[in-house]
Amino acid sequence: MAVLRFALAQYDFAVGAVAANAARMRALAVEARGRWGAALIAFPELALCGYPPEDLLLRPSFLEACAHELDALAGGLAGIAAVVGHPHALGEVYNALSLLDGGRVSCTYHKQVLPNYTVFDEKRYFRPGHGTRVVPIQGVRIGLLICEDIWQPEPAAHAVRAGAQLLLVINASPYDVQQASAREQVLAQRARENGIAIAYVNLVAGQDDLLFDGGSLLVQPDGSIAARAPAFVETLLDCAYDTDTRRLSALGWPASGAAGTAATLYAGLVRGVRDYVRKNGFRSVLLGLSGGIDSALTLAIAVDALGADGVHAVMLPSRHTSALSLREAQAQARGLGVDYLELPIEPACGAFSDALAPAFAGRAPDVTEENLQSRCRGVMLMALSNKFGHLLLSTGNKSEMAVGYATLYGDMCGAYAPLKDVYKTTVYALARWRNDPGPGTRDPGSGRVQGEVIPGAVIERAPSAELRADQTDQDSLPPYDTLDAILERFIEGEQSQTEIVAAGFDAETVRHVVRLVLASEFKRRQSAPGPRVSRRAFGRERRYPITSGWR
Repeated sequence: MAVLRFALAQYDFAVGAVAANAARMRALAVEARGRWGAALIAFPELALCGYPPEDLLLRPSFLEACAHELDALAGGLAGIAAVVGHPHALGEVYNALSLLDGGRVSCTYHKQVLPNYTVFDEKRYFRPGHGTRVVPIQGVRIGLLICEDIWQPEPAAHAVRAGAQLLLVINASPYDVQQASAREQVLAQRARENGIAIAYVNLVAGQDDLLFDGGSLLVQPDGSIAARAPAFVETLLDCAYDTDTRRLSALGWPASGAAGTAATLYAGLVRGVRDYVRKNGFRSVLLGLSGGIDSALTLAIAVDALGADGVHAVMLPSRHTSALSLREAQAQARGLGVDYLELPIEPACGAFSDALAPAFAGRAPDVTEENLQSRCRGVMLMALSNKFGHLLLSTGNKSEMAVGYATLYGDMCGAYAPLKDVYKTTVYALARWRNDPGPGTRDPGSGRVQGEVIPGAVIERAPSAELRADQTDQDSLPPYDTLDAILERFIEGEQSQTEIVAAGFDAETVRHVVRLVLASEFKRRQSAPGPRVSRRAFGRERRYPITSGWR
């Protein structure tokens, strides 16, 4: 029996940090060789430059740096081969991987299938490759593929016809709530079609509005899953391929972690906040804590991402702020151990009202005065951010962003919006999960506060912006379970109003919601980025014109 020992590096390789990424690869290769005697280590797609590098790929100096670091990395490896993802400039640019072996770049493969849907824009930067690469490592013929190649049948089939005994796929596959299941189905189908085992390594990272969850896989020739790596956890994975049985084994892999959509989604939001803050050079964040569910969940995510010392909460009460809001916001901040400040907005609102009084003379108060309160909060939060160097988190959710139930230059202020792609109904589900994640999901050594970190009274109260007396969100919007169901059909499902009404929703309610969505595009264009967790996130994935006559 011959066994090939190899490693998969499920790690974060930051966009643009070419030299640092190469250094990390070198260290991981040394570790894999030293710990396990691995003959090969595989890194994710475009790991040398980070994914997605976007218009950095249009800079010749960037491509030159990638080429230089690749050559230096090859020359610095000894006793282990490496599969490294990188951009490859040959007049035109390719999404490539190279096998580094024997102190040199042994061979290079160009990605054949370039995705250009949802968040992908690879045809803007790359040209498709042609042909197959099958390389021998300790007598095992390995077919090399890159991400989208495995989603189409031809590249895998070509590699098998070229003599591959094992497929190795390197990936930068973004997270959404359905993606892990979709990956497993595709990989199982490719394995069964070709009767071949597949080793699949994926990136872990938060990169602007994208999340990469890892979840690397070993798949047997019959399509069964031999092993799953945990989501949103960086780890070096020890693998073995048996040439007699043609099957893969996972050796000492960490447990795949808490099961369930809520657990993985929450972990992704935490990863997104941590990476955005730290990669952009900040040490701490600031957020407005209102006593409502959105800011309460955002606070919990921020503390789990950065620790209590890195989070600052500010309550900005007005005459309409309830005693419940004041009490529960303070209780949550104290319970999580974060710095808490209370700054009333009445003096600022009064000053603006006095300044505007001559222009507003003879006009009754309306939503203008409500928005003025929100904008006073925005100004004060931005001032605190500027003065103390805290990155400001916006706390709005996808339901609000969809229908424009948010104030430009008010509660929309911020550099990052953790809940931007999370519907309100899911906000409630995540809050309940975080309060009681269930057996087997707690990590006593993590330092994470356990128990009711989001006050039950905040979860149970009627949602309100508290910009006027006795206000609730449902004064302006349908109940959130109805609103979110309509929004999911219209946004994720791309259903027409006629189709949504036919599904049983009130026609006038549907028309009202759709009008709000279409009229709010200008607001969304000015909103902070936030982690993509759905299949139709606002931003790079859903790009509608602001000015449009289509209804």
